[in-house]
Amino acid sequence: MRSNLIAFAVGVGLLQVQPALPELPPLAGALAAALLLLAIFRRQPLVRRGLLIGTCALFGFSWAALRADWRLHDDLPGEWEGRDVQVVGVVAALPHGFERGERFEFDVEAVLTPHARLPRRVNLSWYHGWREDEWRNGLAIRPGERWRFTLRLKRPHGNANPHGFDYEAWLFERSLRATGYVRPHADAQRVDDFVWRPGYAIERLRELIRRSFFAVLPDAPYVGVLVALAIGDQQAIPAEQWRLFRQTGVTHLMSISGLHVTMVAALFAALAGYLWRRSERALLWLPAPKLSILAGWLAAGGYSLLAGFAVPAQRTFYMLSVVALALWSSRNLGASRSLLLAMLFVLVLDPWAVLAAGFWLSFAAVGLLFLVGTARLGSVHGWRDALAHWGTTQWAVSIGTLPLMLLLFQQFSLVSPAANALAIPLVSFVITPLALLFAVFPWPLLLHVDHWLLAVLMDCLSWLAG
Repeated sequence: MRSNLIAFAVGVGLLQVQPALPELPPLAGALAAALLLLAIFRRQPLVRRGLLIGTCALFGFSWAALRADWRLHDDLPGEWEGRDVQVVGVVAALPHGFERGERFEFDVEAVLTPHARLPRRVNLSWYHGWREDEWRNGLAIRPGERWRFTLRLKRPHGNANPHGFDYEAWLFERSLRATGYVRPHADAQRVDDFVWRPGYAIERLRELIRRSFFAVLPDAPYVGVLVALAIGDQQAIPAEQWRLFRQTGVTHLMSISGLHVTMVAALFAALAGYLWRRSERALLWLPAPKLSILAGWLAAGGYSLLAGFAVPAQRTFYMLSVVALALWSSRNLGASRSLLLAMLFVLVLDPWAVLAAGFWLSFAAVGLLFLVGTARLGSVHGWRDALAHWGTTQWAVSIGTLPLMLLLFQQFSLVSPAANALAIPLVSFVITPLALLFAVFPWPLLLHVDHWLLAVLMDCLSWLAG
């Protein structure tokens, strides 16, 4: 099973490095031939084993090619580049402000210009005016609103510099098949204040939470980090703070990562199990351990959705889903099978995840944690054992991911172990829970205390970076 899952992942990865998308009919023929050979050699274990691994790799390659073909067909025809097109659609995600306007994802529902064909989702900029007196006051974009716009679009493209950010691949992963802007002098009309769909409702909730954070701390230097920890919106974190996080190796903590999703799931599971055990009737209906599993899984899913269901949160949620299903069914899949099944779910739903450095780092880190955890026999007694175990896992992850860090980023922070030893418990068990608590109960004192704790941490990180 493990080798088959790994072979599927290798096949998905091989497709992403091809210079051109292969034709689908030959791939279908190759799959049919592989299945026929498996049937012919079913009584020869060694040959069948090799054929099965190759077939799984071919399945991964073919699935990634099929998904890429579907997405490439949702494109902007060349004849409609740079031309005015009138559309009706919905603001699909959190807008992000910049110096002269807003940038947002837009779901195209109807194209009003005759004969025009557009992708289903585009990435738009709305420039509110070149001079201060031309700014359109009161036209702030909100998620879930339906608008009528006149757009000018172009097909996605980006720089091809070595080791640079691949903007075109980033757009492709998110199914944004065109970019453009709202025409400044054309009519822009809000058609509906809110279009009810589950995805739009979640984005509107995220927007309300973001507003509440900035209403309490409008000029605070680290409010952007708190927003990122609560709803996964990283746009308000300045470049200087990102540079500090990279220098100290704590970038993975300053957004909703797998560690945060797991922490929320564990807290909700423990709380639900504690309350459930107080009722004998409830215990007779459903055992407390199974209720804890269900509560933790639901909490992880809710927090992942609140974070915009970004790829790191997806990976963790799928992994927790595999573990929760195994525990619910009283089966012990083992650490490696759980990890590989989670990888399978991620790649089936998002074959382009292999292009992200976080995909490799997160699975490597979780694998190392599994390895270190299973290597320790017995339970932890007392604070000294707990501290020793914490130090062991910290060093294992820091040293174990060093080759990947050097391969992916050509750099590594020497103070990363010390910075993470301080930041991981403080961010995961104090700062993030307080930010989430404020999102549910908007009491300003909670956020002020949380920001003060974050400021203390940032001072320590600045000292380490120096």
